[in-house]
Amino acid sequence: MEERLQKLMAQAGLGSRRSCEVLILAGRGTGNGRLAGLGDKADPRRDRILVDGQPLKLPEAPVYIALHKPRGVLSAVSSSDPRPTVRDLVDLPGHIYPVGRLDVDSEGLILLTSDGELANRLTHPRYGHEKEYRVLVARRPDDEQLETWRRGVVLEDGYRTAPAEIRLDGFFGKGAWLRVVLREGRKRQIRETGLQIGLPVVKIIRVRIGSLRLGTLKPREWRRLTEEEVAELKGKPVNKPKSSKVKPYTDAKKPRIKTTHPKSSSTSRQRTAQKQPYPSPAASKHGPGKSRQHKG
Repeated sequence: MEERLQKLMAQAGLGSRRSCEVLILAGRGTGNGRLAGLGDKADPRRDRILVDGQPLKLPEAPVYIALHKPRGVLSAVSSSDPRPTVRDLVDLPGHIYPVGRLDVDSEGLILLTSDGELANRLTHPRYGHEKEYRVLVARRPDDEQLETWRRGVVLEDGYRTAPAEIRLDGFFGKGAWLRVVLREGRKRQIRETGLQIGLPVVKIIRVRIGSLRLGTLKPREWRRLTEEEVAELKGKPVNKPKSSKVKPYTDAKKPRIKTTHPKSSSTSRQRTAQKQPYPSPAASKHGPGKSRQHKG
């Protein structure tokens, strides 16, 4: 893709775009043997770009990976802890790191990248990117508990959580699935909030970071983001293709355990609850009525 020369020079570490414009105006850059001008564009994969007679060396293209982190895996590149890290699950060379964190006891979507600019955009509070979670609590919440969570809760250390979007997503046994959307990311915030309002948290699955969704990725599976997904995360307008299926990868082929979905009758549902008190997210869709569709 063609970019303005000053932008390419800045990406190569020759200075800010403005200082690179000065280099171009001073006649120190050429493209395909021709003296470069300020309005010139070039494709570094096709064109020969020289600055002071030396080839322009651009950094490798950024890598963007969506991973379904399973429980028991650390959100880190490396650790003295003997438990595996998310980096252990993605068999790719080069330096990539997780954006934000997901507690070791939680699972779900985590983004790994080598793009520091995007990582900053997704984690800096001023951008207010949403993170969405499916949360299984051990008790069925009442309206007051849900409303308290929505308004914000004072935690043990005195911090008051920001308002959050909370929605009941279905019952199972004595517990319930909730949809929780946060715009902040304190460590173990969801678990501590649940304890404060009498709703002990059993399971957390992150299903969305900004516009990026977990989709059909199974635990330990990962895939590369599409160009459209990266652009959306960066806040750029995109024309979405009709179909964008991406084949996932996994660190190891593991046997899949079939999950039995509870039957529609309330009696069958209670029997299933005794055998399997905390189901997969798919199983929870059979709560009473119709069920609907962050740092834990």
